[in-house]
Amino acid sequence: MTFTIHTDPGHGWIEVPLPIIAKLGIAKDISSYSYTDGSNAYLEEDCDAWVFVKAFEKAHGARPEIVEQYKENTPIRNLPRFNNNREVTS
Repeated sequence: MTFTIHTDPGHGWIEVPLPIIAKLGIAKDISSYSYTDGSNAYLEEDCDAWVFVKAFEKAHGARPEIVEQYKENTPIRNLPRFNNNREVTS
């Protein structure tokens, strides 16, 4: 399974569909430094991305494949913050 890490000059976020977040059971572990568009979570690279990578490795026995997409001005920073108190369903 391949995931995209979106980067800009200052930061990066791994794009993960919300059903995968739910299936891995990690929604409560994601901080408000990550974002969502209602379909995907954009997990900030310093902490939340590693929560996902560790859970993915545990569930699948391997690290997820990650490809990078760079933009000078990513729209991710304008999305709503991830709210780990709301229910994320698969």
